[in-house]
Amino acid sequence: MNIAFIGLGNMGAPMAANLIKAGHAVTGFDTQARPEGVTMAASAADAAQGADVVITMLPNGAILRAVADQVIPAMRPGAVLCDCSTVDVDSAKAVAQQAEAAGLGALDAPVSGGVGGAAGGTLTFMVGGADAAFDTVKPLFDVMGQKAVHCGAAGAGQSAKICNNMILGVTMIATCEAFALADKLGLDRQKMFDVVSTSSGYSWTMNAYTPAPGVGAKSPADNGYKPGFAAELMLKDLRLSQQAAESADADTPMGQLAAALYERFVETEGGKGMDFSAMLPRFEKRGRG
Repeated sequence: MNIAFIGLGNMGAPMAANLIKAGHAVTGFDTQARPEGVTMAASAADAAQGADVVITMLPNGAILRAVADQVIPAMRPGAVLCDCSTVDVDSAKAVAQQAEAAGLGALDAPVSGGVGGAAGGTLTFMVGGADAAFDTVKPLFDVMGQKAVHCGAAGAGQSAKICNNMILGVTMIATCEAFALADKLGLDRQKMFDVVSTSSGYSWTMNAYTPAPGVGAKSPADNGYKPGFAAELMLKDLRLSQQAAESADADTPMGQLAAALYERFVETEGGKGMDFSAMLPRFEKRGRG
């Protein structure tokens, strides 16, 4: 396929590289990045002209809307706009409506798997949009990732990502709290892990991404909490979850509290630039008050 890729940062560049390795022609645009191997265009609109699929990987919904305004008029009828950013549900739906009104297919397809998954082609895509558009882009999802789940209509991909990461943020906090409590109770961390990891406290954050160094799965905790998934990205996703909850009139007290804790951690407690599991040393330093 002829593909335009808009947004070639830490995630977009390796995703585009995997498409090129698979034999697709990729024309890219980014305001700063110039990744090797991608034919760069002078503008997002120039990149989109003649493309079968335009893929975007952008920081937020406002930038997505601005890019959509540029690329949608330049795209050929029947092409598909596939946004892989993590943005608010309202922006995803608005861009999809704009694209469909112009005779285009549209997908919101945020990813899970981080920079490592982007480089290794092992991302998971959570996809919202029409069946025909999903079928068109599915071969590209298969190149860039290991799984693509068609979650429903426009906005459903973002909804799935937001719900998943709200669970992730809440669960990581609970896991870190438990390790810090175990320390203060004099319980050996390895013994606690041996019990919890095979009991009802089992979770992905305990078993697959253990926040305690030297215990359980190898994780960023074993590398000085250098980010696999940065705390500020978790904060972004938790804020999106609460924006969606407000819009949908959903009661999410744990998600709300997790967002507040990560906000404090990132903005006033030095957590920016650290992995989201660095909540454990945060709790280690704190007492009950």
